[in-house]
Amino acid sequence: MDDKTKAVIAHITIVGWIIALVINIQEKEEMTSYYLRQLLGLYLTGLVFSFIPYIGWIISLIVFVFWILSLVGAIQGEKKESPVVGPYFQEWFSGL
Repeated sequence: MDDKTKAVIAHITIVGWIIALVINIQEKEEMTSYYLRQLLGLYLTGLVFSFIPYIGWIISLIVFVFWILSLVGAIQGEKKESPVVGPYFQEWFSGL
């Protein structure tokens, strides 16, 4: 499976993320690892803030927009960082 396909699969819910992670452990690919880190950060951010009324819902909507931008980048085969928080995700989850 090529790098771009694994990166797109990672965007398909948390199950797709886990599948891409397992596949990427066997054959480590740079772009897939990049998107695994981005998506882990987006999923965790969305989960944490989704429980806060009003503000959390707005942040969850912003996270959804970032997810769409990330998916478009993966489909195009480019590494596109999530605005504002993307560099932090790359640093925090550098072990993936």
